[in-house]
Amino acid sequence: MKKLLSLILAIMMITSSLVAFADAGSEPAWTEYDALIAQIKTTTDTAEREALMHKAEDMLMETNALVPIYYYNDIYLLKEGVEGLYSSPYGTKYFQYVTNGDATELSLNLSSEPDKLDPALSSSVDGACLATAAFGGLYTYDVEGNVVPNFAEGYTTNEDGTVYTFTLKDGLKWSNGDALTAKDFEYSWKRAAATETAADYSYMLNGIKGYPDALAVTASEDGKTLTVELVAPCVYFLDLAAFPTFYPVHQASVEAAEGYKAEDGSILNPGAWALEAGFVSCGPYMLTEWKHNESMTYTKNPYWYDAANVKMETLKFMLSADDTAIYAAYQAGDLQFADTVPTDLIASLIDTPEFHIVDELGTYYAIFNVKSKLFDGKTVEQANAMRKAFALLIDRQYIIDTVGQTGQAPANSFIPAGMLDGNGGIFKANDDAYTFPCAEETGYYSIEIDVDAAVELLKTAGYEFDANNMLSAATPITLEYLTNESSGHVAIAECIQQDLAAVGITMTIRTCDWNVFLNDRKNGNYDFARNGWIADFNDPINMLEMWETNSGNNDAQFGR
Repeated sequence: MKKLLSLILAIMMITSSLVAFADAGSEPAWTEYDALIAQIKTTTDTAEREALMHKAEDMLMETNALVPIYYYNDIYLLKEGVEGLYSSPYGTKYFQYVTNGDATELSLNLSSEPDKLDPALSSSVDGACLATAAFGGLYTYDVEGNVVPNFAEGYTTNEDGTVYTFTLKDGLKWSNGDALTAKDFEYSWKRAAATETAADYSYMLNGIKGYPDALAVTASEDGKTLTVELVAPCVYFLDLAAFPTFYPVHQASVEAAEGYKAEDGSILNPGAWALEAGFVSCGPYMLTEWKHNESMTYTKNPYWYDAANVKMETLKFMLSADDTAIYAAYQAGDLQFADTVPTDLIASLIDTPEFHIVDELGTYYAIFNVKSKLFDGKTVEQANAMRKAFALLIDRQYIIDTVGQTGQAPANSFIPAGMLDGNGGIFKANDDAYTFPCAEETGYYSIEIDVDAAVELLKTAGYEFDANNMLSAATPITLEYLTNESSGHVAIAECIQQDLAAVGITMTIRTCDWNVFLNDRKNGNYDFARNGWIADFNDPINMLEMWETNSGNNDAQFGR
């Protein structure tokens, strides 16, 4: 009898091991999250919507795939005498009304070689800045951060707010002199939403009926009005109308580009038309010269509706991610604006009149690829425990004090402090309907280092430690951290590397060019990577919908 019981127990243990192995490296289905986001977008009760968004963020944070570090502010250098430049709370810089005495040329640096210039395909902050210089939407942001008419004169809605009709300004033109009408917006919005375009931000149009391939957007026969039918009322729809994905593109240019279509008629490269200078645009400037990886020249567009108030004839962009070289050019007077500051110079520059700090709604974070080989052979629970353990080892305040240095707040969740809740309050504040989790209640919101807790979590994932909380050579952990070439990002990576090394984890750092970095992270070619998200508008859904399974910004690879 004892032998029989022993045999039964042995079989049970083997079966259990096989089940665990079958689960190794897998992640739970993400369909519940996708359904929750869809529910949020169709819920008209604002209190219920707020509660659902809290639930979605809780689900997101419980994956431990996102490791918030701090809430963003934006810093840049601007020469005294340069006026009229402003930045939105969402990180976009506006240059069309810049003046600098009698000068007609502004030299500046935003970043290195841009990844994409097609406004429907770009998903980076520098891309948004360049899109705003060369294109424009029905609406835009003014110097105070208010959404205001741009190509639109105004709009009307039906009684329940589900149908918008925009009326365009008279006499709008493309940079080649062609008339710009509502039909261009109809084409462009449908293109951005279409499955075959595969735009990262396609999901931002999914509140419109017929998404993705039968979008309910219709231009009037005379091209004067654009009518949009929504699935449900959307309080931030004007913000969407100001976002680059909703900018018009010149249909004839897009579809005539070499490499646009394959021989069978399918779209091969939707952004082929904007790979070199000279393409047709519609904003205050047009790209007239592009020396790849070196410089870009934008020239005033005489056909822009407010060209009379554009005083700067030329914008010359230095393309570089080398903070030292950028600062040297700025110091020499070759640049009047620099969107980055070397980490080791922040302390000496922060109190000077040329150093600017701007509030932003965004979060700097590290991200795990949930499909990484790092988690091979681990159950869902073990992989989650590993990620949570890494998060508990990171000293956020040290990163802020030594690298950030501009008063950033340590982040305890993904949605940034100060973001509205869509229900008349602040999302991360207690109210009658919701009590925001504190570190004592939910450990994944903790911003405190807890080495002992991290070690215990790693033990549950099968790792062995000695009495000094050092990882055993018998169960090593080695991972790679991906970041772009920038002194600040690399310095943060080195801080994290040091924190993990404190318990014997080996983390190597891989740096690469900006566009390579973006695509490797997007395609899941990493274990652990630096990331950051600056909100596109002031509503939590913007920071939640990006993690849907099919979102082009789902860098964690949830549900894939």
